[in-house]
Amino acid sequence: MSNPSTAARPRVRPLVVAAYLAAATLPLACGADVALAADLPIKAVPPAAPAYQWSGCYVGLNAGGGASASNVTTTVGAGGFLLGGDPAEVTNDGTGSANTSDVLGGGQAGCNWQNGTIVAGLEGDFDYFHSNSNFFNNTNTLPTSLNSFAIGQSLTANYLATVRPRIGIAAGRNFAYLTGGAAFTDVSYTESYVDSGGGSGAATASKFLTGWTAGAGWEYAWTDHWTVKFEYLYSAFPTTSVAGVITGPGGTNPLHGSADLIIQVARAGLNFKF
Repeated sequence: MSNPSTAARPRVRPLVVAAYLAAATLPLACGADVALAADLPIKAVPPAAPAYQWSGCYVGLNAGGGASASNVTTTVGAGGFLLGGDPAEVTNDGTGSANTSDVLGGGQAGCNWQNGTIVAGLEGDFDYFHSNSNFFNNTNTLPTSLNSFAIGQSLTANYLATVRPRIGIAAGRNFAYLTGGAAFTDVSYTESYVDSGGGSGAATASKFLTGWTAGAGWEYAWTDHWTVKFEYLYSAFPTTSVAGVITGPGGTNPLHGSADLIIQVARAGLNFKF
């Protein structure tokens, strides 16, 4: 006959054994997972893209706007036609300034050399730029003869060309620079005079001019071969002089004129780098 107290006691031995086995095998299972994870391949970090290099040669096109300015002077000497205070009056009223503006466009070519962040280069360009600075004064009266008179001057240039070193700092695909060098153009200069007493005169000259230029710019490489730039240049040229005569009833007077030339341009450019 069974003992009632023994029959009611729970059977704990199988539960204890199962817990023991679970505790013993858990570290082994975890260790196997860690080992398996350690054996998986690790993806390599892709190498950084090489820094952009500005070294090389390029050609390109540009377009923008330009403005020219001239200071003009007139000198009338003593003679047999304009008498008394008339030569001085024409001299005074024929002196002043003139300016004009127009669009420009052309092309450029050059080469750069980069050392670290320093970029140095040489660039030459040629732009069509029709500059026609006119000074005209026609509201005057001669103090001695009391004749009304008009005097005018015109300085015309049709292009601007430069040859310039460039030097600046590169920051990746950005390049900021200063530039300066020689500037070239040719001009046609005309001075004219007429009065109500029958006098008239003119003086003309054409001349090739060499001056200087300076400016600054910024260029950006939007692909490995194409760059865009924005640039400002200030160019100054020497004075052009003319000589002629004013002729009227009774004689002549020497007529001299002079004009300098300043050209300022702001333009955008597109370059292809080889």
